[in-house]
Amino acid sequence: MRLTQEQAAENRRKILETAGRLFRERGFDGVGVADLMKAAGFTHGGFYNHFPSKQALAAEACSGAFERSASKLACELEQAPARAWRDFLEHYLSPEHRDDPGQGCTLAALAADAGRQGKEVQESFSEGLEKVFALAQEHLSTAAPDKRKGTEASTRERAIQMMSEVVGAVVLARAVAEADPELSDEILEASRRKFLK
Repeated sequence: MRLTQEQAAENRRKILETAGRLFRERGFDGVGVADLMKAAGFTHGGFYNHFPSKQALAAEACSGAFERSASKLACELEQAPARAWRDFLEHYLSPEHRDDPGQGCTLAALAADAGRQGKEVQESFSEGLEKVFALAQEHLSTAAPDKRKGTEASTRERAIQMMSEVVGAVVLARAVAEADPELSDEILEASRRKFLK
């Protein structure tokens, strides 16, 4: 029986969603195509009906995750700018986010892995970073204008610094979470104190 376009699109969406979650949980090299397709409820052979390669799937899964996250945050910031940003940082720097990479941020889960991937995946990260930096820059330009320089470039620099710090905090907290839970919590708490005081 031949699939309708709608069924094929739904199957593709399910594969992308499953891939994004598994990549965040296990890393790009920690999950094979066969396991991924099985987790999505499909046979291994059907993969190439949707994607030319695992790299193409990884790039598209990351792009989709970045787009969904950025759209959600942009919508929340539009409705309640100060509260939405604080909520974002509180969740981002929480033990719950640290402990559930599969449902968390693609940057914190896969940034180190992306550096070992091909151009296609790195391009999706570059585009995703630009979206995140733009949202942070917009928030900072209205919530906390830079009195030192007052330029757009300085606000962008602060946005890059802030996002690098919060992503880095989650990455470091995850790196020691099982071996030294107190240190892991301390890393998150230090960032929370800096950004949520």
